[in-house]
Amino acid sequence: MALATINFFSKCLMRTVTINAVVPVDKITFPGMPVREKKPFKTLYLLHGIFGNYTDWVDGTRIARWAQDRNLVVIMPSGDNHFYVDCKDTGEMYGEFIGKELVEVTRDMFPLSRKREDTYIAGLSMGGYGAVRNGLKYWETFSHIGALSAGYILDRVINSTEDDPMPTHRRSFYSHIFGNLAELVGSDMDYKALILRLKEQKAEIPRIYMACGLEDFLLETNRDYHAFLEENGVDVSYEEGPGSHEWDFWDRYILKLLSWLPLETATEGVSSGNVK
Repeated sequence: MALATINFFSKCLMRTVTINAVVPVDKITFPGMPVREKKPFKTLYLLHGIFGNYTDWVDGTRIARWAQDRNLVVIMPSGDNHFYVDCKDTGEMYGEFIGKELVEVTRDMFPLSRKREDTYIAGLSMGGYGAVRNGLKYWETFSHIGALSAGYILDRVINSTEDDPMPTHRRSFYSHIFGNLAELVGSDMDYKALILRLKEQKAEIPRIYMACGLEDFLLETNRDYHAFLEENGVDVSYEEGPGSHEWDFWDRYILKLLSWLPLETATEGVSSGNVK
């Protein structure tokens, strides 16, 4: 399994950015096992939560091993607490970076499939919001969306104040990220409005996988969005299980998400962890 850390200049963010990429080009199979056909890889763009960066998923889960088994490329960027949306105040286009530029750049770097049916986006918490928002906004690029403990927090954002002890929960912070909060509902940052807009356009809405822990503080908002998706006829799979807003839960459920995606049959290869 090749784990690459890559720096490149982003036009959307106007600076050098860093990503991690799992690229199973060095997979060695056992004698007698089927050899994978040489063809472009399916790709998962995987987003971290607030306070995190491009290292989170590799540090917190077994995504690298599971991706290698399934011949899946996983691209992990940094979102810098910006919820993966375009910030008008600074001109930093985090949404366009995730939904367009990152896809284009990584397809130029690696042998990735350019087909919609082979291109997926997922994330946890803030990254779950970012995956849903950008997966729907850029629906022509992504066929499947995964959202673990996703931050469906627009009501909290709209009703925020300056009294919160956490700086990233204050109204001034949200206004910096999302712009005029009075205009947030119905915008392209509103995960319910995006669904209604795609239905009106008769667009092909990506399939969605959702999961949330039974002890997670975001459980009720995840249940609410799941109900909304079902009411609107969206192809959605939803799971709940023991756990709170923590890595043990996300480690278990990223594997469930991979099992839900239309990936290649899992096969082990020779590695330091598999020398049989």
